[in-house]
Amino acid sequence: MDASREPSGSSAAGGEGRTAPPLRWSVVVFWLGLVTVVLAVIGVFLDRETRLAPFLVVLPALIAGRGSVRQTAVASAWVTVMIAGALFDTAEDTIGAATATVVFAVVFNGLSVARAAQRVHSEREIARLRSAAAALQRQLLRPFPLMTDQLIVHGLYQPVEEDSRVGGDVYEVVASPYGSRVFIADVQGKGLPAISAAFSVLSAFREAAIAEPTLTAVVDALEDAVLRHNSFAAQAGESERFVTALVLGIGSDTEVQAINCGHVPPLMLHGDRDGPVLNGEPCVPLGLDALSPEPRTVEWFSFPRGSTLLLCTDGVTEARDPSGTFYRLEERAAAWGDVRPGDLPATVHRDLRRHAAGTQGDDTALMVLRRRPAGEVD
Repeated sequence: MDASREPSGSSAAGGEGRTAPPLRWSVVVFWLGLVTVVLAVIGVFLDRETRLAPFLVVLPALIAGRGSVRQTAVASAWVTVMIAGALFDTAEDTIGAATATVVFAVVFNGLSVARAAQRVHSEREIARLRSAAAALQRQLLRPFPLMTDQLIVHGLYQPVEEDSRVGGDVYEVVASPYGSRVFIADVQGKGLPAISAAFSVLSAFREAAIAEPTLTAVVDALEDAVLRHNSFAAQAGESERFVTALVLGIGSDTEVQAINCGHVPPLMLHGDRDGPVLNGEPCVPLGLDALSPEPRTVEWFSFPRGSTLLLCTDGVTEARDPSGTFYRLEERAAAWGDVRPGDLPATVHRDLRRHAAGTQGDDTALMVLRRRPAGEVD
């Protein structure tokens, strides 16, 4: 997935969480000179030059919030010299107070330099973590668009933890000997344990989608992968997790196979039958098959060539506005009939952010599947 994460039908949204650019030397010099001159002029007019010290001493602390260690050190040295110069002609009976002021300035400025060094170190650590997370993301999730002989798939992905760049939602499209297999899933929970479970089930799908001739066998392989992961998690003292998932099998004809394991059902947006395409009750999520008395079954629906199908995780359907109202995807989708499939991810993302007033409570994954017309080539 592209590290830029733009929502233009490609990968994901947002550039929030990036660190602010460092201060330029011209800015540092300008403010040091300006504040020093202003306070000096005020001191001259009030005949209180020594009152310059309490105001100047905060400058290095302010620069430490955005500047480099060198900039903070230069500001600290400048302020110390200016304060010492302002107190040079102090009366003999106040030499002790003047000395204490200079000592305070030196200590306070030293702390400002130390704070700047700590901040720069933390920012470098965050940058390294983001780089590692971006590399992990590229290994886990392929960038949109994804293509097979039957499909062109656009989409977006946005984890709730912006700095992590990857969360518990996963997706994949695999061209197999049995047609295109499509997978979208949402792992229970967040954080590294959820990412670990997501990687397990995604790896299992990529292997089973090619090896298994039936969709039920693919889902059985996913169930086994979740159970194995939960077994290892229990040995490590971690919580077991379940995974909601939707698996589709799309061949050369118009009929599509679907197994819904407790996931958000797909919506037809462009076609003869707009709206939900699955009528049956969802099966139990992956990892919970032992709790169900009935085996998972396949449901069929029509997906004609040239039609568009929308798949998403509950980060979309469970998004709330400030009053607590859920995002009504099916109602909103009725207005997107004229939107091109490649533009739908950005359209949904903008509408979702407006509804939620810019906040995000869960990972969000969205896939827009367009059935390729007959004879279309890449």
